[in-house]
Amino acid sequence: MLLQPKLQRQCPPPKDEALGDLRFRALLSASDWAALPAPIRRRFSKRVAVGETAVYSGLVEHTRLSHFGWLFAQMARLCGGPLPLAELSGVAAVVTVTEDMVTGGQIWTRLYARRDGFPQIIHSSKRFAGRTGLEEYVGHGVGMELTVHVEQGALLFRSARYFFRIGRFGFYLPRWLTPGALTVTHTELGEGRFTFTLDVVHPFFGRVVHQHAVFREVVS
Repeated sequence: MLLQPKLQRQCPPPKDEALGDLRFRALLSASDWAALPAPIRRRFSKRVAVGETAVYSGLVEHTRLSHFGWLFAQMARLCGGPLPLAELSGVAAVVTVTEDMVTGGQIWTRLYARRDGFPQIIHSSKRFAGRTGLEEYVGHGVGMELTVHVEQGALLFRSARYFFRIGRFGFYLPRWLTPGALTVTHTELGEGRFTFTLDVVHPFFGRVVHQHAVFREVVS
C-alpha cells in the first residue's frame, strides 16, 4: 500500500514560549491529558529550545529477548539498530532529547552501556506528522506511525503501521517484515523518577522484546 504524501502534516512548535510545547498534548483528549500525573505532563510539554538538550539518566533493570527477538534485533541493524541487541540487566542508560531543526520534531538518542565494548546508541526522530499525528523514524527510510494513549495514569505510545519512505513516496511494510506491535509505556514513580518499558509482541511468536528501565531528569 502506497503512502499518501498529502496526509502528512507537521505541527510547528507554538510561538508562545510561555505555553511550552503543546505538540504531545494535542494528540490526546483534554480528559486523557488531565488524567496524567503532573510530572508527566510537564515532561512532555517541556520546550527543548534550539541549542539545548533534555537529559535523563537511569538504569536498565532488565532486557528480555526471545530467539526471534534477538534475530530481528540483529537484522534491524541495517536500519540503524533500533532494538536492544542483547539481554542486559543492571547497566547504565542515558536518554537525550533535542529539537530537530530540519523537520520541527525531536531527536531522541538512547545510550545503553554494555559490559563488553562500547555502549549501544540508538537514534530516532519523532515527527509530528502523518495519519496519526506522530511518526518515529529510525533510519534508512524506515519508520512507524504511532498512536498515543493514557491508561491507569501512564502515557503509552503504540505502533500503528511500519513504513519505508524515500523522499515523497513510500509504502507500508507487510506485518511479516516487522518485529510486531510495539508499545512504550512511560509511568511516573515520584520524586522525579519514571519508568520506560518497551514491549514488542509478534502476532505469531508472541512477546519478542521486553525492556524495563528507570530514569530521572538530569538538572544542570
